Amino acid sequence: QVQLVESGGGSVQAGGSLRLSCAASGFTYTQYCFLAWFRQAPGKERQGVARIYLGGDSTDYALSVQGRFTISLDNAKNTVYLQMNSLKPEDTAMYYCAADPLYFSLTTPSLATYWGQGTQVTVSP
Repeated sequence: QVQLVESGGGSVQAGGSLRLSCAASGFTYTQYCFLAWFRQAPGKERQGVARIYLGGDSTDYALSVQGRFTISLDNAKNTVYLQMNSLKPEDTAMYYCAADPLYFSLTTPSLATYWGQGTQVTVSP
């Protein structure tokens, strides 16, 4: 059974940093081509934050987080990370990781098959 488990969320002040982790069980990340982080704030739609394509080792980011967030993968630990720096109050949301062997983009979360349960990030002014 495939499981993705996020951790690392918490409460920080604006300008602070957090690193989110997404550990996989039931499969190894190298088997899957697309991994991503999404977030959803109360009353808002789910938003793509960052994606990594293992087939080409490429990444892409939402404009709102470019230069502040970094997605990375540790194959040995079967874990994908989201390093978040210079956090802003508008980054406050539940953050989810997603994985799929087939294509999905930051704007098509419905195409991702596997999802974690989410981890809450709260940024205070």
